[in-house]
Formats: sequence, C-alpha cells, structure tokens
Amino acid sequence: MPKRDRKVVVIGAGSVGTTYVYALIHTGLATEIVLIDADQTRVEGEIMDLSHGLPFIPPVKIRSGDYSDCAEANLIVVTAGAKQTPGQSRTELIGRNANIIRSIAGQIKKHGTDAVLLMVTNPVDVLTQLALESLSWPRERVIGSGTVLDSARFRYMLSRHCGIDARNIHAYVLGEHGDSEVAAWSMTHIAGVSIREYCATCRRCPWRKEQKEMTEQVRDSAYHIIDYKGATYYAIGLALVRISGAILRNEHSVLTVSSLLTGEYEIDNICLSVPCIIGEAGVERIITAPLSKEEQAALKASAQSIRRVSDRIKP
Repeated sequence: MPKRDRKVVVIGAGSVGTTYVYALIHTGLATEIVLIDADQTRVEGEIMDLSHGLPFIPPVKIRSGDYSDCAEANLIVVTAGAKQTPGQSRTELIGRNANIIRSIAGQIKKHGTDAVLLMVTNPVDVLTQLALESLSWPRERVIGSGTVLDSARFRYMLSRHCGIDARNIHAYVLGEHGDSEVAAWSMTHIAGVSIREYCATCRRCPWRKEQKEMTEQVRDSAYHIIDYKGATYYAIGLALVRISGAILRNEHSVLTVSSLLTGEYEIDNICLSVPCIIGEAGVERIITAPLSKEEQAALKASAQSIRRVSDRIKP
C-alpha cells in the first residue's frame, strides 16, 4: 500500500466510534475510513450522514466495510461493546465486552495486517491485554486509549485553577483508566517548573488543600458526565484523534496509552498507562519516569486492581 494512503478501520458505530470518525474527518489524517458494526443499517445511516458533509472537509473516503478491510489498514480502532450506565463502574462491563473483543480479535486475525490496534472499549486496560493475547501480536502494536483522556482532564483542571493555557501544562495520570488511577503530581510541570515549586510562588495552590479534591474530580469525571447525559463521547473522540495523529503521522509523541509492561515500574505482564513514545508502529518506547514512593506504591496497587479484574475472564 502506498505510504500516502492512510486507512483507518473503526469497529463499532456507537456514540464513541461515530464521534471519533466525525472528529477525524476534519483533520485530513486519514485518506480512507471504514466503519464496521454488527448493525449494518446503523452503519449505512452513519456513513450517509457523514458523507453529506464531505464538501466541507479535507478529501477523505468514508464507507462501510467488513473485517477484510483490516488487511490494508494502518490503524484499527475498536470501540464496540456495551456502554457504561449511570452508577456502573467500567470493570462491571467485563463479562459481555470480553466476549465481544474475543470475537473481534478472531475476525481480525483471519486477515494478515501490519496495522496498529487501538482499543477503546472498557475496561480498556483489561481488554487491551485480552486483545493482545488473542491476536498474538508484538506488544507495541496493541495499545489502549488508556489515560490519555484522564491526563487531558487533569491538565484542564490545573489550567482552570492556575489560570494557564492547558497546552502549556505537562501532567499525567497513570495506571488504570478507572477508579485506581494515579495522578502523578511529581511529574507535573508548568514551563519546566515543578508544580510544587510553581505553587510556592502562587496563591492558587493545588499542591496543598486542592490536590486531593482535584485528583478525585479527574477520577470521577466520567461518572458525573454519565449521570448528567448518559454517556461520554466528545472528549474521548478527540483523545482518539490525538493518538491517531501520533500513529498516522509517525510523530514520536509522548502519550499515556495503555500497553503491556514487562518489568517497567516494577510491574510485569499487565496492561496499564504510563508515558510512551508513540509512532507509526505503535509503542516505540516506554518511558520509565521517576515517581514518588507514594505514587509508585499507588501504581503497583492499580496494577493489582487491573489484574484482579483480568483474572475474572481467564479460561
């Protein structure tokens, strides 16, 4: 396939999948987008609606397809699965969604492909590992959306609190995309200045009384949105575009995607989010950043939380 072609296959035509496609078509990142879903009527309606907007955006081909389209894809994005409902944790989705991901992985495996697979379905860390094991691909080619969105929420809340453009704040959420996630305050910087040092000269000080509250707000954001409107899809759609750009443009960007750790951070054989360099082949390198003792302990506890959920779907 010529390098100029950038084919993205999206599996799942629900709110997240279609919002991602809608955001993606504005960027010019993909030359072809293929949408796959068990509900073919829904797919045709979504394709028709999206296609009517093509005169307003960079050239891109949008169509429905099947799993044979994965063979020539650069990127396969999996959003299919049961969605989280009000009062439900991400891990409660595991039984039904594990069966869906096993089925999808089986279909993809029938067609040889060099694509990177991006898992979005929740619980994303457990299902990223399940997809990796089901496909038997190298670990760098199977990643999850992980805490890319959580990290964006963290930056947004710091931005609002400190009165600084979120794009000028470096802050990361690590571990599970879920209740045990870890806000890495020790890695948080503004203009190269650690948040602790920055706050020492600023009356607005999240390092002190607001730190715990802000961490909880980041962690619980999805629950509040689901309570208010039933689902989250706008911000995750944009987060997926950010990850897609790093892959399709071979950006070598640092993003907290979920990937398999094999000893990094003293954690072995579990998928969770830490800073990774992302390019056209997926994870080029996992960055082992220094954490405080408390953060390291919390990250290990997060890994154990994911492992307990993962054990529930093992044969």
